[in-house]
Amino acid sequence: MPEIVNLLIETFGKHCVLTHEQASTRIASNWKQPGNLNCLALLLPENTQQVSKMLQLCNEYNQPVVPHGGLTNLVGGVVTNANEIALSLERMNKIEEINTTNKTVTVQAGVVLEQLQHAAAEHGQLFPLNLGAKGTCMIGGNIASNAGGLQALRYGVMRHLVLGLEVVLADGTIISSMNKMMKNNAGYDLKQIFIGSEGTLGIITRAVLKLEDMPGTRNTAFIAVNSFDKANELLQLSRKHLNNNLTSFELLWQDYYTLMTSPPSVFAPPLPQTYPFYILMESLGQNEENDKTSFEGFLEGCLNNELIVDATIAQSHQELNWFWGIRENVEHIFSVHDPVFLFDVSLAISDIDIYIKDIRSNLQSIWPDAYLYTFGHMGDGNLHLYVSCGNDNKETKHRVEEIVYKPLQKIGGSITGEHGIGLEKRSWLYLSRTPEEIALMKTIKKALDPKSILNRGKLFE
Repeated sequence: MPEIVNLLIETFGKHCVLTHEQASTRIASNWKQPGNLNCLALLLPENTQQVSKMLQLCNEYNQPVVPHGGLTNLVGGVVTNANEIALSLERMNKIEEINTTNKTVTVQAGVVLEQLQHAAAEHGQLFPLNLGAKGTCMIGGNIASNAGGLQALRYGVMRHLVLGLEVVLADGTIISSMNKMMKNNAGYDLKQIFIGSEGTLGIITRAVLKLEDMPGTRNTAFIAVNSFDKANELLQLSRKHLNNNLTSFELLWQDYYTLMTSPPSVFAPPLPQTYPFYILMESLGQNEENDKTSFEGFLEGCLNNELIVDATIAQSHQELNWFWGIRENVEHIFSVHDPVFLFDVSLAISDIDIYIKDIRSNLQSIWPDAYLYTFGHMGDGNLHLYVSCGNDNKETKHRVEEIVYKPLQKIGGSITGEHGIGLEKRSWLYLSRTPEEIALMKTIKKALDPKSILNRGKLFE
């Protein structure tokens, strides 16, 4: 057994350090990496002090460490090799304080997102980050990847929901910046360095997050429009008419909507499948009578002036699950097509329509039978693309990535909206960041992790 593993077992005990053989009974990932975990050892710390001592020892031995959360990363951010040690925060899963006066919650990094949502709701509070992996993903990973999700239009991405952080650096130094104030202008805002850093600069162990009042009303509609321009006009008008209540504005292209509402999908279409674009719009508020009247009146007016061509409003919790199931059941794509390449990009709303048309044209010029399924958070310009063209070799993958990513450089878009870089996108990072920006990122990495033990090879070669 390697010396570093023996030392870790001697220091923390066998209950906190699983050997290679013991760790190999666990899955490698809930998403992209098939098979079981193949690592030198798996560390299971129970508190920040243990994380600190573990990293201190690993740093002394120049031992690479891969932080593990809920293992839902889509870009290879938790890929762990046989010579690396995995460190999971699953045991650090306490919700330490919910403060309804200050609208804050203090949590350990291993708290599962859905667990936090339920706990906040019991106090009449809302933690507004909401995404498909909420039953598995952990808060530390949400912060490390700057997660976005379905309600970012109103509440922002994870970066906007974090007030304070506790982070352990590569050498074991504990940076405790557990700020609970909305305003704190005392020097550098250090937490921002670690939000979205994908576990390459430090391991997040605790956080102070913002809460909102639990909404008292929820109005949700599926809407059909005849063009992208109409969808954009509806977005702008709904921002004005529904004001701060507009929470979600999800755009679905016809091919995605049709796939998700046709057998073998379990979901029937709430609207005919004949329209080019569909919108799942949701408004959360506090005044039941006024909110419902405003929402329905707005849609009626849009129908009367032909801005929209069809719409249906959810009338029950069952219909809410039906509507959102169509949007979120993305795994259905993999039961119909194989292989599938998935992408998560971000760009200005004004560029979306022509960008998708060009992508579709370029794909089909090479693979006439290629499928492109597109949907996403139109309100913040974050799109998800799923491509199936019948091949799964490296050459095909690279060509598809080139078609999807390269046009983004000219229009100032990003190769990632909310999933990060990890291993999958690091060779394309130059399209979204200048050489000077990348050089500065590497300078920060070298300053905080000079031996490069944290998530080695992620983000940069």
